[in-house]
Order: sequence, then structure tokens, then C-alpha cells
Amino acid sequence: MSAMQSDELMIRVARAADGRALAALDRAAWSPLSDVAPRRAEEDDAAFFDERHGPEQYLVAEADGRILGYVRQVPPTPLASNRHVRQIQGLAVAREARGRGLGAALVEAACAAARAAGARRITLRVLGGNTPARRLYERCGFRVEGVLPGEFLIEGAYVDDIWMGRALTD
Repeated sequence: MSAMQSDELMIRVARAADGRALAALDRAAWSPLSDVAPRRAEEDDAAFFDERHGPEQYLVAEADGRILGYVRQVPPTPLASNRHVRQIQGLAVAREARGRGLGAALVEAACAAARAAGARRITLRVLGGNTPARRLYERCGFRVEGVLPGEFLIEGAYVDDIWMGRALTD
């Protein structure tokens, strides 16, 4: 995946040195509307990347040397029969950068990278109550493919898990 630039915004593959900035962004963007795991503790910022979450899986949006967002796109399983599918497993945009098309740019960059890697489909999961994210994904061509009712218990409420997908072929 190569860097993609639009005016001052650049979308590029993450580097190991981005870990602390990505962890801080992840912590600041955390919301029970979008996250099933607890908020990351500040002392865990050094551990953003690990053996299952390497820098090569992330595209970051950067402007003026500052990381404003990221998307993580990976194969959903290690199975050869599923090799043609990629899955978005994380998207975050800094609060001050929201509403300017950055999320859509990251999703489209993830789709382009998946297509370049030979994928024919891309999928994702989104919490049922996360209307802004669902609208974003729909604008990017994703459609609801399934619903797991009450899949998560978040802050005392049962929340649906929505499966969405998009073809990457014409």
C-alpha cells in the first residue's frame, strides 16, 4: 500500500513509531457507542501494536505531521477459502477532524488496499446504535448483511451487532 495524498492530508501505512499517537487517538475517540472493549488506559499507550495487530494492518490519516485517524483492515480468518475477503476491524477519527470526510477517505483507502491485495469483498461489524458510523459505511457502499440481536451488553444495555459488507469488484 502506497501513500495517498490529498491537499495537506496524507493516508499512509502506519509505522511502528506511530504506536503512541495511535493509542492516544484510540483512547480519545473511545465511546460506548462504538466500542465493546473498555477504554484503553494511558499507561497502555506503548502497547498499541502487538503480535496480532501490526503496523502494516493500519492506514493512518496524517496532516501537518499529526495523526488524525486510522483504519485497520485484515483478513477475517486465516482460512484459504476466505482469502478473498478483508474486514475493517477498527476506525477512529480525532474529534476535531470529524465531519470533513476523513472517515470516508479512510474507508475508501482500506477498500482500495484490500482490492489491491486481491480481495473481492470487504466486511465490517458496527454496533446497532452507532448511527453516524452506519451512515458513513452506507455512503461508502456497504449494506447490512446480518444482525445479531443483543450481542453485546454495554453499560447495562443489550446492543445489536450489525454485519455489513461491500463487493470490491465491478
